[in-house]
Amino acid sequence: MKLGLQLGYWGAQVPHNHGELVTAAEEHGFDAVFAAESWGSDAFTPLAWWGSRTERVRLGTSVAQLSGRTPTNCAMHALTLDHLTGGRAILGLGVSGPQVVEGWYGEPFGKPLARTREYVSIVRQVLAREAPVRNPGPHYPLPYDGPGATGLGKPLKPITHPLRADLPIWLGSEGPKNVALTAEIADGWLAIYYSPRLAPMYNEWLDEGFARAGARRTREDFEIAASCQVIVTDDRAAAIANVKPILALYIGGMGAPELNFHAQVYRRMGYEEQVEAIGQLFRAGRKAEAAAVVPDAMVTETMIIGNAAQVRAELDVWEAAGVTMLLVTCGDVEQVRLLSEIANGATTELAG
Repeated sequence: MKLGLQLGYWGAQVPHNHGELVTAAEEHGFDAVFAAESWGSDAFTPLAWWGSRTERVRLGTSVAQLSGRTPTNCAMHALTLDHLTGGRAILGLGVSGPQVVEGWYGEPFGKPLARTREYVSIVRQVLAREAPVRNPGPHYPLPYDGPGATGLGKPLKPITHPLRADLPIWLGSEGPKNVALTAEIADGWLAIYYSPRLAPMYNEWLDEGFARAGARRTREDFEIAASCQVIVTDDRAAAIANVKPILALYIGGMGAPELNFHAQVYRRMGYEEQVEAIGQLFRAGRKAEAAAVVPDAMVTETMIIGNAAQVRAELDVWEAAGVTMLLVTCGDVEQVRLLSEIANGATTELAG
C-alpha cells in the first residue's frame, strides 16, 4: 500500500512548512502529494509551485471542485500541470456540496451524478485531442447555444497538445451511486471516512460500476486512495479525545442539516443515533457536548491511532480491505519520516 501526502487547503494563513513536507515526502518514498480546495486557496497552484521542487512524486488534486471551473478550463489546468511536471498529474474531482456550490460558486447543485459524467467526458475529449470538443449538454453544452448565445461559437481543440491522453482522473465520492459511477468512468476513487469494516459494502458499489458496459477499468488496475488520519502515539486515549471535536465539526457543521454527506457516511456505518445527537448539539452551539457524544469507535473506525506496532497492524488491515494508497496529513517532517518507516516495516513483515 502506497502513501500519499495530503496538504489539504489553506486556513486563514498560508502554511509555512508545506515545501519541507513535500520534499520530505519525495525523499522518504511517498507515492504522491495532494492539494485540496474549499473556498480559499485553490488546488492546482500549490501543486505547480511545490511540484517544481520534486522529480518523482505524483501530484494530485483532492479534490478540484467541479463548479469552480468549466470542464474545458479544468482540462487546461490538468494538461498544463502534467506538462510542467513531466507527466505526474492526477486530476481528482468532486462535486463538493450545495452550501459551497450554490453559496460560493453561484451554481445549482442539482443532478450531481449527471454533471459529473458530462464533466469527465468533456475533460477526456480535451486530453484525447482527437476532434473538436462537442457536448450536447444539458449541463455543459459545447458549443453553447442557450439564452444569450450569439450563434458564433465553434467547437475547438486545445491549442497545446496534451502530454498524456490517459492522464488519470480520480473522483471523490461517498454514496453508493456516486461510488459506482466512479468505478465506471474514473481511474481511481478518493475515499473519505473509509472504514475497512465496510469493505464488502464498498466492493458491491464498485463492482456495480465495473460491470457496466464501457467501464474504463477493472478492479485490478483501479486505485483506491483513502484519506486517513494516522496518529502515532503512546497515549491512544488522549489522541482519540483530541480528534473528537474535529469529527463533530464535520458531522454537525460541514453541510446543511438536510444534506450533509459526511453525516450520511457515518449513518451508513451504523451511528444513526450519534449522528443525530451530534448534529443537534453542534447546530445549537454546544460544540463541546457534541464532541463528547462521539464514541471512540467512530474515531478509530476511520482513523489509525496508536503506537508504532498498532499502526503497523492497522495498515495491514486497510491494505487487506482493498486500499491501494493511504492519504495522510503530516504536521512536520518527522511525521513524514516516521510514517514512511512504519509503512515500510509493515510491508517487510507482510513479505516475510
